[in-house]
Amino acid sequence: MLTRLPDGFTALVTGASGGIGGAVIDALLASDRPDRVIGVSRYTTHREDDRFSSLVLDITTDAGLEELARKLEDQALHLVFNAIGMLHDASSGIAPEKKLDDLDVEAMTRLFHVNATTPALLLKALQGNLKGRHPVTFGSLSARVGSIGDNPLGGWYAYRASKAAHNMLIRTAAIEVRRLNPNATLLSLHPGTTDTPLSLPFQSRVPEGKLFTPAFVAQRLLQVLDHHGPEDSGSFLDWDDASILW
Repeated sequence: MLTRLPDGFTALVTGASGGIGGAVIDALLASDRPDRVIGVSRYTTHREDDRFSSLVLDITTDAGLEELARKLEDQALHLVFNAIGMLHDASSGIAPEKKLDDLDVEAMTRLFHVNATTPALLLKALQGNLKGRHPVTFGSLSARVGSIGDNPLGGWYAYRASKAAHNMLIRTAAIEVRRLNPNATLLSLHPGTTDTPLSLPFQSRVPEGKLFTPAFVAQRLLQVLDHHGPEDSGSFLDWDDASILW
């Protein structure tokens, strides 16, 4: 697992209480290679493993990001996996748009903030942890519907556009982070349709065999991260390690 990283590596997983984030933590702890796995979430997460620690923070806020940077104190991170994302929120009346008439400025702003701005600000907050010459892999969840070149259906305006913005921000940051650490790799990742609350309202439309468990997705995405180094930094890849059109 993650053979590009040193034995005893330190991993940080955001969205740790979610389906994919939690599964990534479980996959990491199933290996003896990491020395420390840090889960970041708005809710406390528990694992019966001394290598795991939970940070209860909301990194969609400035205060949460500042507290994260303070707690990490510029210690070297080798793996960062960002599993935060938003598609819908019934409590706020946010749902994928079917037509232009459905567009709402507050909903669009919220999706852009969670899906695009927050991963970029996470990178900003972690600069001291990434800087140096140690191997670093940063993977952030995107979505195939964020592809501008592969959009035959339309709809889902805010989610599509926020994920396209996510991809541009990660690709742009990859150029700068290369100067901070030549051994850093930043990747945007499409997990496929995963059996989590994010996809739950739309699972009836998923073809048979294409709804994946979080455990399967975590294993596949960690394999994808293991296959790519600094020469591929800024790429947009799916769970099967195939490149996705921008």
